[in-house]
Amino acid sequence: MVTRTRFDDSDCPVARSVDAIGDWWSLLIVRDAFDGSRRFGEFQRGLGVAKNILTARLRALVAGGVLASVPASDGSAYREYVLTPKGEALFPVIVALRQWGEAHFFAPGEEHSRLVDRRDGHRLRALEVQSADGRPLRPDDTTVHKVTTR
Repeated sequence: MVTRTRFDDSDCPVARSVDAIGDWWSLLIVRDAFDGSRRFGEFQRGLGVAKNILTARLRALVAGGVLASVPASDGSAYREYVLTPKGEALFPVIVALRQWGEAHFFAPGEEHSRLVDRRDGHRLRALEVQSADGRPLRPDDTTVHKVTTR
């Protein structure tokens, strides 16, 4: 069996973030949680994922503090999964992936789901990386300062 490489002690925030999320199923679970899914069956129907995979991903997201398992809101014996503040902080990541996908993986005029402002029904403005003073930044405008050990 191949063991998964862990990055939870890396000095790179991207590596630690990817380590915490785990895989694409986890990102799709988070996406569905933003879209209102709360119960195991809702996630499974929406994703078409095998029960064992969904169980493992939900457990990992709960253990990582992205989701919380809470009693069902209707008082039944079921459990529901809700985004924690840490999970809600993934909203810009999900929006960025959505906007990137819209720009690069659909033919002009091809139908796809749209994320809109609930208040007015308009599409969201494209996300933009900005400097501390508000200037738009491109990749060549940034650099990574590596951590050095003594």
